[in-house]
Amino acid sequence: MFNGIKRFAQEEDGAAGVEYALLLAFVALCMVAVGPAVKAAVTKIWGDISTALTAAA
Repeated sequence: MFNGIKRFAQEEDGAAGVEYALLLAFVALCMVAVGPAVKAAVTKIWGDISTALTAAA
């Protein structure tokens, strides 16, 4: 029984999966944090394009 516990504690198979999950969570958090700024910038760009097209017509 102790050998099984010792083997389980030394296994590293799931470590890569945990690392990828943490990386994915970090990327998602960054996207949520930057989202409003990106939205404002894109809205301004489309507004400028709309204004230029209206003036050109």
